[in-house]
Amino acid sequence: MAGQIPLVDYLVLDDGEPHLVAQECTNCGARYFDRRNACAGCFTTEFRTVRVAPEGTVRAFTIVTFAAPGVPVPFVAAVIDCAGTQVRANLVNIEPDPQHVHDGMKVRLTTQPIGTDSQGTEAIGFGFEPAV
Repeated sequence: MAGQIPLVDYLVLDDGEPHLVAQECTNCGARYFDRRNACAGCFTTEFRTVRVAPEGTVRAFTIVTFAAPGVPVPFVAAVIDCAGTQVRANLVNIEPDPQHVHDGMKVRLTTQPIGTDSQGTEAIGFGFEPAV
């Protein structure tokens, strides 16, 4: 295989364990996963890259039953609190029903291949799965 690339810039694969990184405002501590010119909270323009905790707690979720053509349903979209950083991600490796998913459940980051290009490079995505 030619290698692996993360689907998003804030997923780090080549630094030991896979993990997420955020841009943290050096003034107020707000965290963002996308590139920012200024903090939405305090308008400061300086950020530092910080590692996001790989474990968290489900704070909100929805079970998606209708999606664009070709997107398998149902699936669980969730907001995960990772030690104060809010991460929006799908829950994976769990039945997508209210008997298995609940607010407050403990989860951990996981990665999975989502496709391979013609040169053999594998794209890697992430989600969260139940922590055991």
